[in-house]
Amino acid sequence: MPDAQLLAAQDLRLDVNVLDYAILALYFLVVLGIGFAAKRAVRTSLDFFLSGRALPAWITGLAFMSANLGATEVLGMAANGAQYGAMTLHYYWIGAVPAMVFLGVVMMPFYYRSKVHSVPDFMRRRFNGATQLLNAGTFAVAQILIAGINLYALALIMDAMLGWPLWLSILVSAAIVLAYITLGGLSSAIYNEVMQFFVIVAGLVPVVIIGLTRVGGFSGLGEKVKQSVLGEGGLHTWAHTAGTDNPLNANWIGLVFGLGFVLSFGYWTTNFAEVQRALSARNTNAARLTPIVAAYPKLVIPIVTVIPGLVAVVLFGNLGKDGGPTYNEAIPLLMNEFLPNGVLGVAVTGLLASFMAGMAANISGFNTVFTQDIWKAHINGDHPDEWYVRLGRIATVVGVVAGIGTAFIAAGFGNIMNYLQSLFSFFNAPLFATFIIGLFWRRMTAWAGFWGLLSGTVCAFASYILYKAGVFDFGTELNASFWGAGIAFVVDAIVSVVVTLATTPKPESELRGLVYGLSDASVSDDALAGDAAWYRSPVILGAGAVVLAAAFYLPFL
Repeated sequence: MPDAQLLAAQDLRLDVNVLDYAILALYFLVVLGIGFAAKRAVRTSLDFFLSGRALPAWITGLAFMSANLGATEVLGMAANGAQYGAMTLHYYWIGAVPAMVFLGVVMMPFYYRSKVHSVPDFMRRRFNGATQLLNAGTFAVAQILIAGINLYALALIMDAMLGWPLWLSILVSAAIVLAYITLGGLSSAIYNEVMQFFVIVAGLVPVVIIGLTRVGGFSGLGEKVKQSVLGEGGLHTWAHTAGTDNPLNANWIGLVFGLGFVLSFGYWTTNFAEVQRALSARNTNAARLTPIVAAYPKLVIPIVTVIPGLVAVVLFGNLGKDGGPTYNEAIPLLMNEFLPNGVLGVAVTGLLASFMAGMAANISGFNTVFTQDIWKAHINGDHPDEWYVRLGRIATVVGVVAGIGTAFIAAGFGNIMNYLQSLFSFFNAPLFATFIIGLFWRRMTAWAGFWGLLSGTVCAFASYILYKAGVFDFGTELNASFWGAGIAFVVDAIVSVVVTLATTPKPESELRGLVYGLSDASVSDDALAGDAAWYRSPVILGAGAVVLAAAFYLPFL
């Protein structure tokens, strides 16, 4: 490896000029313009928090995808590609697409037709107010922590561009997101996310094309990965997973049960920051199609995330090593190395768009849950509708300010994806256990929901603490998250069963429309003309996405 490629962490400085800043300024003007335009349509709390439930599936589907394509996806998955190689693909093809399809085919009818405004609201109706409050509280904390990750990643780019200190970059970045979410609520976030999806892709594609050209195409990249620190294992997904002799130090049990089932389904089916986009759709079929529409671009997103990580690890010899740049800096390093001015401006704008989309999803989810599921449901629900719109805007400010604080926590992690997956194992895995058992087992009682969720969450934290203390040896941070999620799920399930057997279930009349097999006859059919066509069928389109996910694995077995 040439000495010129051995960079120190402090050497990362993007060579931007006036043209690049002009492109960035134009983007910011468009973002704020969308915010002002969306503000004109906000008249009720339903408009502010759920876009009036009036959006078509292609809009909500792209917003669903873009909301996930934030800093943790772009920087984090590139970091994972550099650190763990092709095994990062598990996060897409077993760790996302099947769960997204399950959400659309099975779960969205329960969410949408029950007319709940959030996942915690569904937990209140299925279980009780205590379960709603516990879910709302843990979700609010999780969104603030994840918003901090997005802010920190955004600040990294601002620092690379301008040389600003971390604190100033974080403050400026937070102000940008705060402006358009406060103005237009969820509609502003969604329409910006649709635009941001295309900006993100346009910004990252040049990095991929030039990077592959530099290393000799896919074949040249494969040969160089074999010679890198990753070795042959960096090109495979399932090889040597009977044990832990692979870059991820994970076996197939952790991958299939921990990631593919618990973490994946826990995130995609119960994370309100994502589900909120589907709840804003115009009818049940559009809501079901939302995550399925998003699943198709999700299949190929590794092209602009994982591949740059692999290119970075073969070009920059001390990436992730002491004194060198961190794995999180893989994509900024490639941008600075490859892109001429003008194209660099588009790439930087794409990165900023991804961070803003991710943070906007966190904050719009936080303001809804805080306003509706904590304040209105448990503190004071006697105010007129417009009062809660104002409170939602105040909650937006509070969420962004709190995210500024948690950004400094994210700064302590060399790979932000490791941090993020730990958060998912704490908050999403136990919630999924409570939700899925309550959805299919009508006997499960209200207090079983509460105590199962609480015990699972506590055990997830305990597992991580014991791993950090050296009591448990899971090999890597990511594998620790897989096992922590699995432990949380099992404990939650056991506690739920035990408490159910000791308590009285709700009558079936209170569970109609909330559990499998008990439909609510009072809910009218909201199908639109054309919904019966095969190309609008959630089942057919969902099956196609799952088949493609399995087929994409074949070259990387």
